[in-house]
Amino acid sequence: MSPDRATRRGLLRTAGLAAAGGLSALAGCTSDAQTADSTERFDGYLANVDDSETVRDRTDTESVSITVGAQGNGGSLAYAPAAVRVAAGTAVTWEWTGEGGSHNVVHEGDAFESALVTDADHTFTHTFETAETFKYYCTPHKGLGMKGVVVVEG
Repeated sequence: MSPDRATRRGLLRTAGLAAAGGLSALAGCTSDAQTADSTERFDGYLANVDDSETVRDRTDTESVSITVGAQGNGGSLAYAPAAVRVAAGTAVTWEWTGEGGSHNVVHEGDAFESALVTDADHTFTHTFETAETFKYYCTPHKGLGMKGVVVVEG
């Protein structure tokens, strides 16, 4: 084998490894950017919330259900889904599981607030008329990550 041939193989092998490494690094950056975007999308509001990476698109339905007391955040301490996108005029109904103690649904502003309830099958409904982002939480479990977001599109 000639020294030129060995050098070309080495060069091709090195270039191939460099390209593969570059793609891996690029893929890592894309993944991190998506995670950072998901976390920062709501100014970090859902940073410590399970199942907050994906905003569920429900803009094609007139009513949406969110489970209260779903598994997450170390117990039955979650809303499922944690983040949902709806069209203006959509009625969102929160449905209690009866798990995880007493829960409520409280808007960070003053647009809506449910009673503090322990019972399974309790529901609370709010119709979202204006296009904006509504952040909400459970009063006793907010510090444990029981928070959610409804994004309303116009």
